[in-house]
Amino acid sequence: MLTKMVSKVLGVYPITLVFRYRRRDAAYTTLLMSTGLTFGTISSLYGLTHGIISEDQYSLLVAAVIASAVVPTWIANRFFLPHHHIQAARIGLEEVRNEG
Repeated sequence: MLTKMVSKVLGVYPITLVFRYRRRDAAYTTLLMSTGLTFGTISSLYGLTHGIISEDQYSLLVAAVIASAVVPTWIANRFFLPHHHIQAARIGLEEVRNEG
């Protein structure tokens, strides 16, 4: 699981910098992209339906997949949340409300 997350960081973070993200925004995006929920869940279900793993193993794998998504998302929101984008969205929303 750690290897998967490290490889995603090495693949996503440099690309965000190429697109001129601020370092904190790049870290936020990288953490959110490192979850692997879709592939982990689908591959676990494949293993279960094809008799490769048992129901107990499936449950453990899905729990690990969810945990590997919750932890980086929590870290991203706790330490790297892009407040400047949230504020800009609020200002834009207020402008739309005032026009209508």
